[in-house]
This record gives sequence, C-alpha cells and structure tokens, in this order.
Amino acid sequence: METYDVIVVGAGTAGTLAAKTTANAGLKTLLVESKPREKVGDKVCGDALGDHHLKELNLGPPNNGAFENRIQGIKIFSPDEENVFTVENKDFRGVMLDRQLFGQWLLKKAIDAGASLLDSTMFLEPIIDKGVVRGIVARDKSGKKSKIKSRVVIDASGYFGVVRNKLPTEMGIEGKLANEDVEICYREIRQLDEEMENTDYCEIYLNQTNTPGGYMWIFPKKEGQVNAGLGVHMHGNYPSPKEIFYNHTLTKPIFLGSEIIKMGGGFDPTRRPIDKMVGNGVVLIGDAASLVNPIHGGGIGPSMKSGFYAGQAIIEALGKGKATEENLWSYSYKFMRSYGKVQASLDVFRRFLISTDDTELNYGMKNKLLTESDILKAGQGEDFDLKITDKARRVFRGIQRPHFLNKLRLTVKLMRHVKSHYEEYPEEPDDFENWRLKTVMLIDQARTKIQR
Repeated sequence: METYDVIVVGAGTAGTLAAKTTANAGLKTLLVESKPREKVGDKVCGDALGDHHLKELNLGPPNNGAFENRIQGIKIFSPDEENVFTVENKDFRGVMLDRQLFGQWLLKKAIDAGASLLDSTMFLEPIIDKGVVRGIVARDKSGKKSKIKSRVVIDASGYFGVVRNKLPTEMGIEGKLANEDVEICYREIRQLDEEMENTDYCEIYLNQTNTPGGYMWIFPKKEGQVNAGLGVHMHGNYPSPKEIFYNHTLTKPIFLGSEIIKMGGGFDPTRRPIDKMVGNGVVLIGDAASLVNPIHGGGIGPSMKSGFYAGQAIIEALGKGKATEENLWSYSYKFMRSYGKVQASLDVFRRFLISTDDTELNYGMKNKLLTESDILKAGQGEDFDLKITDKARRVFRGIQRPHFLNKLRLTVKLMRHVKSHYEEYPEEPDDFENWRLKTVMLIDQARTKIQR
C-alpha cells in the first residue's frame, strides 16, 4: 500500500493550490481526480476572477491564453431593468477566464512543484482508524480498487463533498447541505452575432419572478462570446433553470442569431462556510467547505485562498508530527477571521434579497434606498450604516415602503452581529462548540426575522 503525506481529492482550483503548496514544502503529495487529465478545469462556472486574488496568492498571469477579457466592474439591473447600479472597485475588477485553460495552468503548477496526479480515478471512501482519517479507497478507470494511505486527506471535491459526506458524525463536521443553502444553475457559452456594446462590465439581472432567490448573468468573454446563465434558489417547488434560460434569457435581443459553444448545469453552495473545516487527518477546502460568495456565487478566488491556507496549516501540523484537529486548526481560524466573516455576513444579505419581491427591489433601487455604495460595501463584507443626514433622506424616500426600509435596517444590524461573531472564531478547537451553537442561533434569527 503506497503512502503519502497528503492526498488531495479533487484537482480544481482549491485542490491544485493546496497540492502546489504542500509539494513545494517537500511533502509527498497526491492529487486524485475523477476526470481525465485533459479535462481538468472544465467546469460550469461564471468564469470571472478578481485581480486581487492572484496578487494575494503571488500568482502571475497565466501564459497559456487562460485570460480572455478584462472586466472593470459589474452592472446590476433592477427587475424592470429601468435602473442600473454600476459597481467599480479593485475587488470587482478582474478577468474573464477560459476555465479549462486556467485549470490546466494551475494543475501544471502543482505537478511542477512535485505533486503526483491520479486522473480518471474515483474516490470511494476514507480510511478511518480510531477516529482519524488515514487515507482513501479509490477506483481507477480499469475498475481496480486500491487503498492509499496518507497522513492527511484534503476534500477538494466541490459541492458534493464526497469525503465530507462519508466522515463519521463524531467528527462534528456537517455533511449534506440543506436545499435552502444551494442554488441550481444553468449556463451556456454562446457566440453572439454581434459583440456586446460594452465588454468592460459583467451584467447581473435581479428578478425574483424569473429567477427566484437567484439572478441571471451575462458576462463578456473574447471575440463576441459571452458566458450567460442563471441560478435559482432550491427551495420548495423551484423551477427548472434551463427552461427559464430558454424562455427568458434568450429572448434578449443580443442573443438573436447566437450559437451555443458549450452548455451545462451545476450546483452552488450559497451559504456561510462549513462551521468546522478540519478534523483528525482531514481538511475541507473550496466548494466542499461551502466557500462561495452567497450573493454572486463566485468561488474561484476563495477556493484558491483556502487551498493555500490549508496547505500552510498542513505543513505546520506535519512539522509538529501529526495532522491532528488541534494542529490543523490554524487553517479554520485564519480563514474564518478573514474571508469567512465576509461570507457569513453576506449569507444574511442573501436572505434579505430572497425575501424581497420585484416591486420592492424596483422601488428600492429607483429611490436609492439601497445604493451602489451599499452594494459595494455589502459585497466586501463591510458595514454600510449611514450618516444621520443620509438616514433622514432615506426615511423620507421610503415612506411608501416602510416594510422594505425596516427590513433593510434589520438586515444591516444582523450582518454586523454575524460579522462580529466570526471575528471571535475560537483559536482552539476546545472552544468551538459554544461558538457553533451561537452561530446557528444567529443564522436562525436572520432566517426568521428577515424572511418572514
């Protein structure tokens, strides 16, 4: 039975960064990927990435054509499309990717660092001994099963969290996600008959009637191509996103005469991060840890950060001798107190948007009860409390919709409480359970108070 220091299940953006990080430190690292090598990176995605993520991770631009178009910001359209918010900021400036070429670039970086790859190999189950993950059971493309031992296993398998869902409940790590915390998406890459008038901005369309709990997007790529799709909240008897796409999205004039290049669907975990991301011998990263922006569903940047942070924690833990929960805890602590608190506060804001109908959104955007500045600050996880004079103006403008204004105020208050709570994420696992119970209480409070 072959033994590794680190096994990474999944060679996506999170997994490849984790593998690159641990392999660079001299740890014997194995990437296990269900796709064939040439398909790594091929994923249904919005394909947008903020520049700041690459800078923070000290990654230069790809040299294989993975960057297709530069983006200066986003345009957010009201449901009636009569009002448009333009949000421009360094955190919303970036690039559109050829997702597969970008994935291949990251994979090469991991392999060049010394990581090995087992492609076309399916993870079956973790090897667990006395409450510690000590490797995996996998099946290769010939159908042969094998046991592979390791000192730590990383779940980078995406939304389905194939390792996470087979961990014993005693580890205290969440398994299957609730439908209310997931969006189901459909997306097409299309070649337009004529290029978009303005290719500097990604476009997001809010519409609770057509895309309940989600939104539609049109993102410009290269040479007249666009990434267009939508997501809907998986709550109750939710509609088919593909049907909505064909009945509504493709009726826009820009799609007249367009042709399909690529199509597909998927799931997006739009919630706070998994509360506990490490256990004895195991670490969760990327979508497997629900590290996705709850508002716009972007997960490439956070997933790469999580892979890097997890890799650093594993290097430190194995340097101490064992990948125990306690020795790995620095990963959860670092992530939760940085991006985690932003994501959790946006989970609250997501619930505000879900509970707001089109009439309220049209009114709020038209009368600036919710402004571009608010959207920008919310997207960065910052407080957007207003000056007294601005508050007074908003109260006056919102007199016809007091419910909307009161709900917005409550949302801002709850976002602040959740953010403060995440700034107290425990430094040691012994204090975790009390923190988790308060987290559940705050999220339940947001659900009942905002969505009623």
